[in-house]
Amino acid sequence: MRTIDIQGGSGPAEALILTDAPDPTPGPGQIRIRVRAAGVNRPDVLQREGRYPPPPGAPATLGLEAAGEIDAVGDGVARWRTGDRVCALLGGGGYAESVVVDARHALPIPGGIDWVQAAALPETVCTVFANVFEAGSLKAGETLLVHGATSGIGVTAIQMARAAGARVIATSRGADKAEAARGLGADVSLDANAADLAEAIRTGGGADVVLDMVGSAYAAINQAALKDGGRWVVIAVQSGPRAEVDLGRLMVKRIVLTGSTLRPRSADEKARLIAEVERVAWPWIASGAVRPPVGAVFPLAEAASAHRWMEADHVGKVVLTV
Repeated sequence: MRTIDIQGGSGPAEALILTDAPDPTPGPGQIRIRVRAAGVNRPDVLQREGRYPPPPGAPATLGLEAAGEIDAVGDGVARWRTGDRVCALLGGGGYAESVVVDARHALPIPGGIDWVQAAALPETVCTVFANVFEAGSLKAGETLLVHGATSGIGVTAIQMARAAGARVIATSRGADKAEAARGLGADVSLDANAADLAEAIRTGGGADVVLDMVGSAYAAINQAALKDGGRWVVIAVQSGPRAEVDLGRLMVKRIVLTGSTLRPRSADEKARLIAEVERVAWPWIASGAVRPPVGAVFPLAEAASAHRWMEADHVGKVVLTV
């Protein structure tokens, strides 16, 4: 099969090269997917740069989500058959013509969803569900504050929160991005370059849950923006991992500070999460209430261009077609 390798182990986008590799064979409890499209995510860029090594047991190749047809089924797999259209959460390996995955980590593709749209779902939807709805306990009638609102995670978080009956305050850099987030359903969409972003968020009503992909630079803003009993969920630290936290304010406002990553979780924990996503969030996908916008599509051989697009000022998801 054809796959994407990182020449030299790490480097700039140009280090991504198309190469040949043996076809994978599914073991017990696994399925093999003939990949039609694969999502590109920020962790892929970090891994390519040598800043996010794969966890033990995960493939060394890139690609955390993919969509395609099942073309081989391992022993002990009862749910899936060859020919089934699925998308799947992967530990790696999605930038390829075939990938093997734990059968419990696959999801059926709803009708009306094409390969490109399906490939943009698993990593993003699972990340939002695990952090906004499980760790953050967002409920109908509450307000979610999303930083980086036009990223792949951000655009999905806006739609999922709205589908669940919550209100959304979005922040993004620049008037154009703020308008894009508003068009995706944000009730309040703010330019993060505003002189007093914390005050603008408070004027917008404040937040019950913050989905924070920025880290250090927004720590003070988040503490000010959260309502009593608020939940501050960190999933990335693009501005740095060290922040000043006012413990007195956390105590008085009863703020819960938490965070997580998805890729290192155990196979059993990912299977539990996938099952919950299928039960709770997949009906939103099927109904069209959640349909993360794809900002750019590149063929597999142009993975380097996809990474350059990801690193630039972008809106929505980027997907590789295979």
